[in-house]
Amino acid sequence: MDIKILKDKKNALLNRRELDFIVKYEGSTPSRSDIRNKLAAMLNAPLELLVIQRIKTEYGMQEGKGYAKLYEDANRMKEVELEYVLKRNPAPGAETEGEEA
Repeated sequence: MDIKILKDKKNALLNRRELDFIVKYEGSTPSRSDIRNKLAAMLNAPLELLVIQRIKTEYGMQEGKGYAKLYEDANRMKEVELEYVLKRNPAPGAETEGEEA
């Protein structure tokens, strides 16, 4: 899986970076958490501060276009982001807690 960042914009008002990216892959579509892990590693950023807003793929294509936000602190992220977006992007320890319940 290859990720290419098309646009990296600093949003000072919301204390975050906004990223447009393309992910190219072989075989099945990678999961949101796989893309999030790779993107956080590329940006050398903490995983819990990275939120993937959307990923769009087209039928028959082996690539998807996405939009992600990297916050400077967790408090600001919780103030700004909607609850359903945060549920789609759980903190690293929260994924296993939900499966056990």
